[in-house]
Amino acid sequence: MPLGGLGRIGMNWTLYGTDGRWLLVDAGLAFPDKDMEGVDCIVPDPAYLEPIIDRLCALVVTHAHEDHIGSVAKLWPTAMDCPIYASPFATGILNRRFDEARTRAAIDLRTFQVGSSFEIGPFKIRTVRMTHSVPEPVSLAITTSVGTVMHTGDWKFDPNPLIGQPTDFDALREIGDAGVLAMLADSTNAHKELPITSEADVAQAFRSIFANRTGMVAVCCFATNVARMASAVTAAHLSGRQVALAGRSMRNCEETAREVGLLSGIPSLLAEPRHLRGLERHEMALVCTGTQGEENAALARMARGDRRLPLLSAGDTVILSSRVIPGNEEAVEPVVEQLLKRGVEVIRSGDTADGCPVHVSGHPGREELRTLYGLIRPRFAVPVHGHMLHQEAHTSLARRCGVEKALLAEECEIIRLTAEEISVEESVHVPHLHVARDARGNAVPVKARHLVSLREELAPA
Repeated sequence: MPLGGLGRIGMNWTLYGTDGRWLLVDAGLAFPDKDMEGVDCIVPDPAYLEPIIDRLCALVVTHAHEDHIGSVAKLWPTAMDCPIYASPFATGILNRRFDEARTRAAIDLRTFQVGSSFEIGPFKIRTVRMTHSVPEPVSLAITTSVGTVMHTGDWKFDPNPLIGQPTDFDALREIGDAGVLAMLADSTNAHKELPITSEADVAQAFRSIFANRTGMVAVCCFATNVARMASAVTAAHLSGRQVALAGRSMRNCEETAREVGLLSGIPSLLAEPRHLRGLERHEMALVCTGTQGEENAALARMARGDRRLPLLSAGDTVILSSRVIPGNEEAVEPVVEQLLKRGVEVIRSGDTADGCPVHVSGHPGREELRTLYGLIRPRFAVPVHGHMLHQEAHTSLARRCGVEKALLAEECEIIRLTAEEISVEESVHVPHLHVARDARGNAVPVKARHLVSLREELAPA
């Protein structure tokens, strides 16, 4: 039962139930619309899970993006309380959030190594190394008495991801050879014929830009894209620059990556952005947050001239190394306008340097999806993680790849999967919870409250 992630980008929650037990894969959030004042994020209301909460074996995390883990520190342990399984990097990110919330001692957080296998109740899980725009993404082969379901999470086939190893094709082939009943796979770029792209291409673009600019260079990307950050740091040092990070989430991700050994060989950084002061412009570099035009993120603050950060001026360059999430254009454009008025050169995500892109997607295009279907060869397919446009394109592609049935599902549909058939049993209503912000702008943890029983709707057969 997908509680989120279908018909939208974000809030990925998927429940699997068998033999009277349940497993949750990912617990992400959705960001509020701009007119939702005081709302930090949107999550499925955990009250809906009350009928099965004592039979929920665990949460398994596929990777450390907000739309897959953003709900966890907001809901655990006050509104939900089951063991959490995550890779070393995702464990590190979650630990920091639990420490900030002062709930770490109450959390059962278990680390698995990428590529390992383990059992949780009636579920046998094999993790498979994939590549994505975050360290240590995994797909999950979930085996039960009925058969095996492949849950891909977010992924692509990056031949040179820079941080970590490429996709484990041998493991995917082994799983496919053993037989896969159904696959739930990422649909984000299923409507696009895209070439295979790599973080190594972005690294080459950065080296060219840093080598040919005489002013300060700032790279703006998602904090969790550790490979992108590392490429910017390396390019900056090769051009004789000192580098600092701006943005708490950026610093947290960098520190976590170093702690788990992902940044071996990457040059060290200045402790604070203010330490760039006094250097010549051509000696300065910054990696910051704010790709979506967030008002309090580092990029918007620099565009406004916040003196707590290095001032951007004529001759400087800003690289926007991330695509703008649809709906955020109105927030991004004013920031870009402010930068241009300051005489700053702005290089956008669709631009190139010496023929190399300054941004590549972390999601598979149609050719990569065809390759995955050729390896896994599932009987059934359920396209997930995307708007209806993406899911429809993925459904059509899956059918052409030879699946017996591709199901175009919606959020909160209960999907019955047997050795012979896949079908939608019914659709239920799961309310959404608007998580509030406190006076400091931080999310308020969700407290346990009177739970409304919906046992008849959700009880497993």
